[in-house]
Amino acid sequence: MLLSIAGIAASARYAIAPPAPAVASAPTGQLPQPEMAAAAYAVLFARRYLTWSAAEPQASASALEAFVGPSMEGGAGLQLPSGGEQHVEWAEAVQQRLAAPGEYVYTIAAQTSLAGLVYLTVPIARTASGALALAGYPAFVGAPATLPAELPAHLREVSDPALATVVRRALRNYLAASASELAADLTPDARVSLPTMALTLDGVERLDWAQQGSAVLATVQAQEERGVHYTLAYELDVQLEQGRWEISAVQTDPDA
Repeated sequence: MLLSIAGIAASARYAIAPPAPAVASAPTGQLPQPEMAAAAYAVLFARRYLTWSAAEPQASASALEAFVGPSMEGGAGLQLPSGGEQHVEWAEAVQQRLAAPGEYVYTIAAQTSLAGLVYLTVPIARTASGALALAGYPAFVGAPATLPAELPAHLREVSDPALATVVRRALRNYLAASASELAADLTPDARVSLPTMALTLDGVERLDWAQQGSAVLATVQAQEERGVHYTLAYELDVQLEQGRWEISAVQTDPDA
């Protein structure tokens, strides 16, 4: 079945009035559950920490004042140069680890105007009262480990021409954002959210069964009205109903 991946959004609302769920240690070998409020707080700190102007040093200190307690240096230890300025173009939490019960360390990727792309770890604790607090000084670190793309191997190709026809037609109508045409190939309980940018399907390059066997993976060529061409991959949940193939989901679960 389709999996939904929940991204971590940097929202000041969470920083100002965060919820206070109970936090427990993650079982061995498992990642801790995302703490969205703590992640947003870490991103907010990173944005303020990395945004500064040497002409207005007090503005930087004031921006960090809400994060810094009596046990930490003013401005979280940040000392500005004699000249220059830096702003953050975007920042996002890209990694987390549970340092201790109730304490997370977030790796924040931030694109800055002066230093370029940097990675900053920010430790955040949830106190006994449920409030969020900076749990130590930040650190500049390297990027999370990555490897070149590795496409799924040993997948079983779809050999049913009827299924291939339905998938091709459904994807053509899905990419074109044609809800009425797409509905003819959907199960009665299907929930599908159409793309916000309409595309034209040029062709289906590959159509394979996913490993779990109840979905197919379609690699397609498509283009938009400006002439930009894309190679895209879609996972579609499929069901055989009374000898006819139907689609129950396309790539995402809009309700998750």
